[in-house]
Amino acid sequence: MNELVAVIMAGGKGERFWPKSRANHPKQLLPIVSPGTMLQETVERIEYLIPEKNIFIATGESLSGKVKAQLPSLPEENIILEPVGKNTAACIGLAAIKVERKYPGSTTMVVLAADHLIGEREKFLEIIKTGAEVAEKTGHLVTLGIKPTRAETGYGYIEVKGRKLNVENKNEIEVYKVERFVEKPGKAEAKRFLSRGNYYWNSGMFIWKVESILKSIEEHMPELFKGLETIKDSLGTPREAEVTRQVFQKLKSISIDYGVMERAKSVFMVESNITWDDVGSWLAMERIHPKDDNGNVVIGKFEGIDSHNCIIINDGHLVTTLGVSDLIIVTTPQATLICAKDRAQDVKKIVKKLADKKQEEYL
Repeated sequence: MNELVAVIMAGGKGERFWPKSRANHPKQLLPIVSPGTMLQETVERIEYLIPEKNIFIATGESLSGKVKAQLPSLPEENIILEPVGKNTAACIGLAAIKVERKYPGSTTMVVLAADHLIGEREKFLEIIKTGAEVAEKTGHLVTLGIKPTRAETGYGYIEVKGRKLNVENKNEIEVYKVERFVEKPGKAEAKRFLSRGNYYWNSGMFIWKVESILKSIEEHMPELFKGLETIKDSLGTPREAEVTRQVFQKLKSISIDYGVMERAKSVFMVESNITWDDVGSWLAMERIHPKDDNGNVVIGKFEGIDSHNCIIINDGHLVTTLGVSDLIIVTTPQATLICAKDRAQDVKKIVKKLADKKQEEYL
């Protein structure tokens, strides 16, 4: 088996989790779903399969100190710093050349997000092992597709058409050739996907040989590949940080899904029938935490009268409500959010408005 490494992407801003998530302390560095932070939980989960020396964290330069503080035993050279955020394609490409330098030869790379909720750890790790086997034996790109449990419009989908790959594993995990990737659907289309049974949520988790992803980037994103080659020549020299910055500033912001996965000729999907949530907005709290008798999710001090189906996240002082329904209320010492639940995806618009007004103290 190839050397197995994990790259955990931890550079997002988490703007839909404002005001708890801030630029200098985003969602992945917060204890959103458990006592540990989401980043710590992600590392702890994968450590059962991949040793800490083989775990890499890709994050923004401004977050490096906090990542080190949360993961004090992680080798410092395993923290990959992006000078500016340019989406997941550039992040993954940079990680690939760094991994390649540390582990020259045949290396298999598991790409995870730092802010996902994942249950059934042992089964998840078997899914990873199955995906790694497929990536190593075929040389193709592999993604994890989550078996959907509801007609979700907030996720992209993966369509498969019954072409299974023979892979032996103790949990009878199925592997399919991907037919196509589908953008986030409307409600009617999401219901159709759920009923069809051959559509899966696009988890944004990937497995591939380092040489395979770099070859795919060269084929489908030649400008990015050229930039990575320039960075590669500077690795380990005093020029590395400056060269990386110069290259990143010129790159387009493109996701790995759009830049590579949707264009690649042969992609395989490992069916992942596990509890999973991308924890993409405050609405995720309803799926993660129990509700009271009035359908409210409450974390912190709260008293309500005739208040139903609300999400209340409270840092300190008492929050009270009277005669309200379907609201998100999040308090912090610096700012409070009150939002209709059906506008949860638009919280990032508030962040943009604050940025436009240069109210940096609230960002």
